[in-house]
Amino acid sequence: MISVDKLTIRFGSVTLFSDISYVVNPRDRIALVGKNGAGKSTMLKVFAGIQPPTSGNVAIPKDITIGYLPQHMIHDDGVTVKEEAEKAFSHIFELQNEIEKLSTQLSTREDYDSPEYAQLIERLTHANERLDMMGVNDFQGEVEKTLLGLGFLRSDFDRQTSEFSGGWRMRVELAKILLKRPDVLLLDEPTNHLDIESIQWLEEFLKNCGSAVILVSHDRAFIDNVTNRTIEISLGKIYDYKVSYSKYVELRKERREQQMRAYENQQKQIQDTEDFIERFRYKATKSNQVQSRIKQLEKMDIIEVDEEDNSALHLKFPPAPHSGSITVEAQGLTKRYDEKVILDNIDITIKRGEKVAFVGKNGEGKTTLVKCIMEQVEYEGILKLGHLVKIGYFAQNQASLLDENKTVFDTIDSVAVGDIRTKIRDILGAFMFGGEASDKKVKVLSGGERTRLAMIRLLLEPVNFLVLDEPTNHLDMRSKDVLKEAIKAFNGTVVVVSHDREFLDGLVDKVYEFGNHKVKEHIGGIYDFLQSKKLASLQELERKTPVAKETVTKVSENKLSYEAKKEFDRKVRKAERAVEDAEKSVNEIEMKIAEIEEALTHPENASDTSMFEEYGKKKHELEQKMYEWEILSEELENLKSQLQ
Repeated sequence: MISVDKLTIRFGSVTLFSDISYVVNPRDRIALVGKNGAGKSTMLKVFAGIQPPTSGNVAIPKDITIGYLPQHMIHDDGVTVKEEAEKAFSHIFELQNEIEKLSTQLSTREDYDSPEYAQLIERLTHANERLDMMGVNDFQGEVEKTLLGLGFLRSDFDRQTSEFSGGWRMRVELAKILLKRPDVLLLDEPTNHLDIESIQWLEEFLKNCGSAVILVSHDRAFIDNVTNRTIEISLGKIYDYKVSYSKYVELRKERREQQMRAYENQQKQIQDTEDFIERFRYKATKSNQVQSRIKQLEKMDIIEVDEEDNSALHLKFPPAPHSGSITVEAQGLTKRYDEKVILDNIDITIKRGEKVAFVGKNGEGKTTLVKCIMEQVEYEGILKLGHLVKIGYFAQNQASLLDENKTVFDTIDSVAVGDIRTKIRDILGAFMFGGEASDKKVKVLSGGERTRLAMIRLLLEPVNFLVLDEPTNHLDMRSKDVLKEAIKAFNGTVVVVSHDREFLDGLVDKVYEFGNHKVKEHIGGIYDFLQSKKLASLQELERKTPVAKETVTKVSENKLSYEAKKEFDRKVRKAERAVEDAEKSVNEIEMKIAEIEEALTHPENASDTSMFEEYGKKKHELEQKMYEWEILSEELENLKSQLQ
């Protein structure tokens, strides 16, 4: 589908990719992996047509559509959430406008027998057929389903996008891209602004969608659940594995071990051969053997071992100063923004040495409680820190608060005091900012590099209470592993706000779940918590709790007026007919597919490319129609549930 041939990209004297080639196939779900700065985001930009190659070629067929979600983007204002998401269907609106214009032209003409009139009718018929194939009747349902899946409430649909944070606006953009159902999805860190439930929804969507997917993500659990192919970018080369990330890690290790054994055996053979040549070079009786060994060396294919990228983050938090047995305690804490209640009368106690996670949907109060702890916002109730507690705080937007015009060195030098100033170069080197990298301006750093730079601030003075709000956003997997080990080794208290299940696994021993203005304590690790939530959601399902967790107004039949009842019945009948029509279409398409499959079993049709093309079209058409049937069925069930 997409062919990369001898791709090379250089920025000044730095070569990012060198002469790489591979092919992206339909339904491939590829994880691009590698350390920060390796070129993962650049690779996506090349596919999206934003970054031209220095040399080589990326061949994308003209009929292939691409959806690209970058890490950072400029958002439009002046529209509602739903209006912005509906832009995914702008092609439908354009076609509807065309149909309206053609209908207007026909209504004003009387030359019914003219060729021009016949052409207008033909164009109108063709446009209506295209509109019908696009599923004009179900796109509203698709918009709502996707927005709900990404964590929005129905009450959010008519709010202006400008009212939402950058993370939530990124969700709108993600919804818009998913709704377009492009042939290829390019996703750069799609989970950075999603909560656990939304990530799980996105996992299921990507696993079941018909698009090829190429994604960059540092959420190991996410890419393991979604992808079936892993391409590692390292030191300008790529290593292509047709397996998930976890399996790739095993195969990569095995491959290097095999290469190393073969390399060592060959080096021993070369050394033995050179020793023989040197020992008998001047003996006439051995001249034939010596010449044979020389030719043997010349013909030998030298085994190369994949170059290992050994640059890694070295992180160790200073020992925690002693503090009281209670680190932080809240009693009856309530936080409102105007009339909106975020946290309602919560009690929470975190003891010295505990490592806990704050989890829950975005907007449920995780960061708000952190801000209460940091005394950045006012609140009602009691919240107090324990005796001699010193906080080290990493805010969710810490990396974006850095002065872009300062160098890496100046960023740290401006906040360092005392003897630590003599060790700035050593600290920067430990964070992979050694040598010339310390003189880089902040504005040229990648997201991961900015996060690492912001993290250094936590090392400048000893603390005994780490509060980390989404610390892993933009960190590569190796850096996340090092950070995780450093937190595990830290002997103080830790609160981590994160949606990264793999990062939290084995790190925390208690989970605080935020939801419905309350905070619920769960003893155990993150997967214990997720398992308990899965059981809880099944019980909720049995009680027929709506997926969107919003109260559906029950309409009593005897309370409806005659006219209202008549209108409601009409809607139900219309929905039932739509479901029946969709089912009929599905059956017809399945019968046609069966006919083509039968025809393809005959040898004379084996080379009939048009038949294969028709088969592919019908399979795609079936997938779209099945999705339409699912949406219509849900709408019918929702209507019927209002009378239960």
